[in-house]
Amino acid sequence: MTFRARIATWISNPYTQRFILGVILFNAVILGLETSDTVMANFGPLVLFLDNLCLAIFIVEILLKFFAFDLRFFKSGWNVFDLVVVGIAIMPGAQTLSVLRALRILRLLRVISVAPSLRRVVEGFVTALPGMGSVFVLMAIIFYIGSVMATKLFGKTFPEWFGDIGQSAYSLFQIMTLESWSMGIVRPVMVVYPYAWAFFVPFIMMTTFAVVNLLVGLIVNSMQDAHNQADSERTDQHREEVIARLAAIEILLTTQQQDLSGIPLKINKS
Repeated sequence: MTFRARIATWISNPYTQRFILGVILFNAVILGLETSDTVMANFGPLVLFLDNLCLAIFIVEILLKFFAFDLRFFKSGWNVFDLVVVGIAIMPGAQTLSVLRALRILRLLRVISVAPSLRRVVEGFVTALPGMGSVFVLMAIIFYIGSVMATKLFGKTFPEWFGDIGQSAYSLFQIMTLESWSMGIVRPVMVVYPYAWAFFVPFIMMTTFAVVNLLVGLIVNSMQDAHNQADSERTDQHREEVIARLAAIEILLTTQQQDLSGIPLKINKS
C-alpha cells in the first residue's frame, strides 16, 4: 500500500472522523465563548489560541484529503463544502471584519459532512428541491392572487396591512404562519368587513393546511428514499463481503483437498 493510500485510509477511518467531529463541536463552544465579554476579558488569549488550534486541525485535514485524493477531492460535494467553510475562516480580514468573524460559526456545519445520518437528511432535502420548486410556484400564484384581492378589498380601510401588493403579501404570509392572525389582523378587519372570514379562512386552508403540508410530505418522502438507498447500499456491500469470504473458503477447501489427494494411503496388513 502506497503512502497516499495509507493517508486516504486513515482519513476515512471512523475513529478519525469521530475525532474531527469532536473538534468541530469543541470549536463551536469556543466560538460561542468569544461572544462573552466576561470570558474574553479573563481568558481571551486562551480562547483565541484554542480557536486557532481548531482551525489549524481543519486546514491540515483538508490538505491531507487533497494529498490523498488529488483532483478526485473535488468530485465529492462534501469535500468542496468543507473547503468553502474552512476557507471563509482564513480569508484576508476574517479576523477584523465583523461579518466574516460571524461567518466562522459556519464551521459547525461541517458536522453535516462528518455525520452520515445528517448527510442523508441533507441529500434527501436536495433531492426534494425539484418537486419543491413546483410547490413554490403554486404558492407564489396563490399569494399573488390573494394579495391582489386583499389590496382591492381591504386596502383603503387598512393601508398598514393591505395598502399595496407587497404589504398584502407580507400580511398574508403572517396569516399563513398563524402568528397572531386572528386577534392581530382578521378580527379587526371583520369589525369593518363582517364577511372577511370568507376570504381568510379558505386562504389558510389552501396554504397552511394544504400547500405547506405538501412541502413537508415531499421532504419526508425524499428523506425516506435516501434512507432506503443507504440501506440498499449497505446490504449490497454486506452481500459482496459474504461472497468474497465464501470464495476464499472455497479456495482454501480446494487447496486442502489437493494437498490431501497427494498423500499416499497406507494400509495396515497386520
